[in-house]
Amino acid sequence: MISYEDVLDARDRVAGVARHTPLEYSFAFSEMTGAEVHLKLENFQRTGAFKIRGAINRIETLSDEAKAAGVVTASAGNHAQGVALAATRAGVDSKIVMPEHAPVSKVKATERYGGEVVLHGADYSEAQAEAHRIEREEGRTYVHAFDDEMVMAGQGTIGLEIVEDCPEVDTVIVPIGGGGLISGIATAVKAHDPDVRVIGVQAEGASSAAESLRKGEIYERESVDTIADGIATRRIGDRTFEVIKERVDEVVTIDDESIAIALTYLLEREKALAEGAGAISLAALLSGAIEYEEGEVIVPALCGGNIDLNVLTTVVMRGLVATGRYLRFRTILKDQPGALVELGTIIADLRANITAFHHDRTSRDVAMNDARVELEVETRGPEHVDELLSALRDAGYEVEIVNGYQMSV
Repeated sequence: MISYEDVLDARDRVAGVARHTPLEYSFAFSEMTGAEVHLKLENFQRTGAFKIRGAINRIETLSDEAKAAGVVTASAGNHAQGVALAATRAGVDSKIVMPEHAPVSKVKATERYGGEVVLHGADYSEAQAEAHRIEREEGRTYVHAFDDEMVMAGQGTIGLEIVEDCPEVDTVIVPIGGGGLISGIATAVKAHDPDVRVIGVQAEGASSAAESLRKGEIYERESVDTIADGIATRRIGDRTFEVIKERVDEVVTIDDESIAIALTYLLEREKALAEGAGAISLAALLSGAIEYEEGEVIVPALCGGNIDLNVLTTVVMRGLVATGRYLRFRTILKDQPGALVELGTIIADLRANITAFHHDRTSRDVAMNDARVELEVETRGPEHVDELLSALRDAGYEVEIVNGYQMSV
């Protein structure tokens, strides 16, 4: 099992390439939660995620013969970029197998870091099978994304930075995909102080670790479904499971809506961009999934910031809906002059902002003298949405919510 000495040894290897990322006190989230919240901003890491740490440590510990033969791995995201950069810095040839439909931005980024990208298969499982074929036929070393002690030790250098920058820490919250990140961090943090809590968090649609701990054996999901694609693994590793059982205090699960809210708040309150897998540690705190005391010093690890812009748009919109900042609804108006003005006046008087509307008088399910309108409105929160919808209904409008915060009554 990975040891504290392994993490200490990894620090020197990692330091030459990976950044010591900031640990910043958050006034906004401390005020929102009543805890003393310090954000570990690993989303500011080179390549945009923590994966570079484990990749460096693994490649630097290879034998000369293994380095000469090169490395191979499978990934569609952060691990691909980390291995490519780490291998290039060490003068090691790397092949990165990515699914055929991997985002072009991630493929190009991996190539820029010096990796030879091989597109193969419809998903990660097929890409991984091809990577293992290359491993066998070309004699390369397969660099596992998480179930490797040297990879875990590299990720554990984040834990060393946390306890050095915030020695008074009470609780560290860490995302779990395959378990390599939390295995390394827990090893470092518990060696510093066994009383510091290390809490893992998973998406409900990828809760392999939580289920494995409940069952007492590794549980593999048939599929995963979450916006936190960076931790969307069907199972945790054999080695990481042993570390988690011994050194992690608790694992909680979070729904995608909570992740979207946390990501939105990070952008708005901290001006920090995180991917879904990076924001999930903060989501666990904001959603109330974790119990804590007033004033407790809590460090959520924001493990990455590589999010596709199309995904970001969707996630932010979901966050705005969940927090009552966006409302889209339909209603029926009399098809006569002034009807739209009357509706708009109610909305304007309540200081909501119409951003778009669609007027349809041709639908067969609308009376000949009526028109259906659909409006998109910016609102200021759940209470404002309730106030607006109540005012519309009191005025006689039948309102159908298409997308938005649902009234509590």
